[in-house]
Amino acid sequence: MEENVRAGRCVVAVDGPSGSGKSTVSRRLAAGLGARYLDTGAMYRAITWAVLRSGVDLTDAAAVGKVAEEVELRIGTDPQGYAVTVDGVNVDREIRGPEVTGAVSAVAAVPAVRALLVARQRELINHAGRIVVEGRDIGAVVAPDADLKVYLTASEAARARRRSAEDAVDVAATAADLARRDRLDSTRTVDPLRQSADAVELDTTELGIDEVVDRLRGLLTERGVA
Repeated sequence: MEENVRAGRCVVAVDGPSGSGKSTVSRRLAAGLGARYLDTGAMYRAITWAVLRSGVDLTDAAAVGKVAEEVELRIGTDPQGYAVTVDGVNVDREIRGPEVTGAVSAVAAVPAVRALLVARQRELINHAGRIVVEGRDIGAVVAPDADLKVYLTASEAARARRRSAEDAVDVAATAADLARRDRLDSTRTVDPLRQSADAVELDTTELGIDEVVDRLRGLLTERGVA
């Protein structure tokens, strides 16, 4: 029975810092595989939006955790187009704004928030069958049994250029913000940003999106799960 269940299942864990290409690569890979796609960062951003809306102090872990527990968070898994809603309100645009970006690392560091969302992410993965999941702790924490674990990285300059082009923000300011988020995400007490020991590291600095996707598909083919 376990072999039959496993035969229809394929989990790809894509981790890495902001600007490494995770989102674009993961969506395109999922679409090419006919798989689902889960943006775990969007879930943390949605909770952050709810926390900011509530007006609670970001340093009050208990209050932040209470907001996370009480809101109704829904996220789609269609790589061609998905929606994120909080209490029935579509927040796709709002969660990408500077206010949420500036606060998301603090909210994501709250243990109660991480426990809640990791449990939800695992539930979504278990019901998806074939899925590409992106984030910062997927291979190490959320899906340690993933069929393929990848850690995408890129030079600081490349990451800043990419992100500033997306957000229409000055490159220097973007670089400073990325450095701040890297520091917070990699030093938090619970589930810090880190590369799994068994993850394949891929530097995307000089690679195009299609090249990265092709390499990942090649790795999946090698493992017999493409």
